[in-house]
Amino acid sequence: MSTLAHTMMTAARSADSGIANPGELDRYPYADAPAVDRVGAPAWEGADPELGRVGRRAAGSRGRGLHGQLVQQLGQMIVSGDLGADRPLVPEEIGQRFEVSRTVVRESLRVLEAKGLVSARPNVGTRVRPVSDWNLLDPDIIEWRAFGPQRDDQRRELSELRWTIEPLAARLAAGHGREDVQQRLADMVGIMGHAMGQGDTLTFSRADAEFHTLLIQVAGNRMLEHLSGIVSSALQVSGGPVTGCDRLNDATLAQHGRIVDALATGDGAAAETAMRQLLTVHPEVERVVPAPREH
Repeated sequence: MSTLAHTMMTAARSADSGIANPGELDRYPYADAPAVDRVGAPAWEGADPELGRVGRRAAGSRGRGLHGQLVQQLGQMIVSGDLGADRPLVPEEIGQRFEVSRTVVRESLRVLEAKGLVSARPNVGTRVRPVSDWNLLDPDIIEWRAFGPQRDDQRRELSELRWTIEPLAARLAAGHGREDVQQRLADMVGIMGHAMGQGDTLTFSRADAEFHTLLIQVAGNRMLEHLSGIVSSALQVSGGPVTGCDRLNDATLAQHGRIVDALATGDGAAAETAMRQLLTVHPEVERVVPAPREH
């Protein structure tokens, strides 16, 4: 196994034991927010009452401290519908509820505004914006939707989007013929195979995400490259039989290998077909996307 493969496996095991590593994949297992009465004052029951104290004890679930935790908490509540547009979000109320400073609240609301979730206007205050204004391609919003009431719609939409993006990326990547990329992709397949034999789902998923992200990044299309984060997010939040990458099995591994072989020979059509087959390994997906087309 190459040095890269060994590094990937070591990093994955370190992350599993709670040791942070550069570039590790973020995951935040949100619980479903409870149903609340959305009339009148904001319902904070779905929030973590210990957020402030937890933030002071640790660096934050995503390594971004108290500010990052508040962004996560408010974002999840907005996406879940627990905070609606029926009344303004008052910074003072938020600060008191979560025991954080006005500066933390202000910066957190700015982040949410940049994601399109809220808007701040003079004499109106900060209000939740309609879903049509949200940046639905933002990795955080993808994650929040995937672990909230909209989970089924989010996962279906991600599957459909991957079906559009990844076969094209595989075809384009076949025309580049970079040996270093070929070796790195082969390394990922090797790691996945070893992980499958060990029943190591964490290492398998990390190598899988690296494989798909790299494939898009080397397609030679900068607009596609900007979508690589979406695919990475989709793999992290799939949580069910959405694609062949969600389970450790021989069919999944074989399709990854066929993609690598097609890229090595510069066969774009074969790479595209293999990717389509990979994304439809499970019968459940056939409700979402058509069967792979032959070239």
